[in-house]
Amino acid sequence: MKVIGITGGVGAGKSRVLEYISSNYNCDIIMADNAAHMLEEPGQKCYYELTALLGDGILNDDGSINKARMAEKIFTDKNLLRKVNEIVHPAVKAYILEYISERKKENKLNFLFIEAALLIEAGYTGIVDELWYIHTDIGIRRQRLKSSRAYTDEKIDSIIQKQLSEEEFRKYCSVIIDNSGDFESACKQIDRKLEEYLCQRQ
Repeated sequence: MKVIGITGGVGAGKSRVLEYISSNYNCDIIMADNAAHMLEEPGQKCYYELTALLGDGILNDDGSINKARMAEKIFTDKNLLRKVNEIVHPAVKAYILEYISERKKENKLNFLFIEAALLIEAGYTGIVDELWYIHTDIGIRRQRLKSSRAYTDEKIDSIIQKQLSEEEFRKYCSVIIDNSGDFESACKQIDRKLEEYLCQRQ
């Protein structure tokens, strides 16, 4: 089973790429954001540490964490944000490592894909066999984010400034999938690479 990390800037089309891969290959996909949300649910690993740190004010009536309240509280306080990240990121990484180990023991999958916003920054380069960079021209990304999420230019700029540069993405990733043209072209690039790996296994 080959473990592949998927990364790229906001609006690059990572989710659509993963949907295509999931529908066409014997694989599993871990979304780090989904893993984090699961670990923040009542009774899970991060829940008690986060509520102890941030207080009961972030909770809904049913005791679950209100994500909007938590975000409002931490994104105006860099020190608090750092502490939250120190709770959540190691827990997500430990969960993903265990998940990979279990899938390898089962030996049923050809591929396991991991998608995370901070794949490179959070040190996932040591977990995956290789990293794929989903590249899309910035102008196209802007158009997509405006039409699909109604983002303003200011919001897009603020997100992009916090993400790695094109050069940094390319430095860490051994496979580049260009998603700037029609999606069929991106799918052909994906197929070419994954079929190559499947041939090597035979």
